Amino acid sequence: MSNFPSTPHINVLNEIGFGKTVLMPGDPLRAKFIAENFFENPVLVNNVRGVNGYTGYYKGVKVSVMASGMGMPAIGIYSHELFNFFGVENIIRVGSAGSIQDHVNLYDIVIAQGATTDSNWHKQFHLPGSFAPIGNFDMMCEAVKACQEYGATYHVGNVNSSDVFYGDHIGVPEGLDSVYGLKKMGVLALEMEAAALYMNAARYGKRGLCICTISDHVLKGVETTAMERQTAFTTMMKVALDVAVAMENK
Repeated sequence: MSNFPSTPHINVLNEIGFGKTVLMPGDPLRAKFIAENFFENPVLVNNVRGVNGYTGYYKGVKVSVMASGMGMPAIGIYSHELFNFFGVENIIRVGSAGSIQDHVNLYDIVIAQGATTDSNWHKQFHLPGSFAPIGNFDMMCEAVKACQEYGATYHVGNVNSSDVFYGDHIGVPEGLDSVYGLKKMGVLALEMEAAALYMNAARYGKRGLCICTISDHVLKGVETTAMERQTAFTTMMKVALDVAVAMENK
């Protein structure tokens, strides 16, 4: 029996554990890529269900990375457990998103100031109405600063976190009405996790931020490959790691 913390989805393998900040890509292979290419002395700290988590050092700061899987139920489970049982204070989603604005292009970075959603995730909190999920302001400011230092093209604004990837618009033109509705309200891009992360962070007094690289343009019909999504989003990764360093003493 291990003496280290354990939950149904995370089983810490050694005394190293998790850092104060955890980066969470959706893809386990992207988590492995970040650990192997950016961490000093990366160590595997969790391998439940093949969702490997790694801890190492970046610019002298202990940082972790672990995949969230796809969708709000998945990141909701992992963020709940990390926040409540493993001493994690900050979670940064480093993911992909689909642009729905003409000026937001492939490989641009989107920093999610807020996350509108069609999810019922907020229902569990017994609120008198809806809830407006927002990212942590300090982390957002650090992400903007890092984007500027790297010369990245970035946008700060609202994203849409949806429970649906394919939807019923395939072959049905009127099915895109909801996308055009979001576009006219200034929503920058579509993704599937930020709202649950932001709500969990709010509930447990922690901090969350979603940083995405645009992997496809929903209305223009252009996209990146799976391999590009796995390994080519390096500027976003460096931005998130710099945020982790900046937040270490906050």
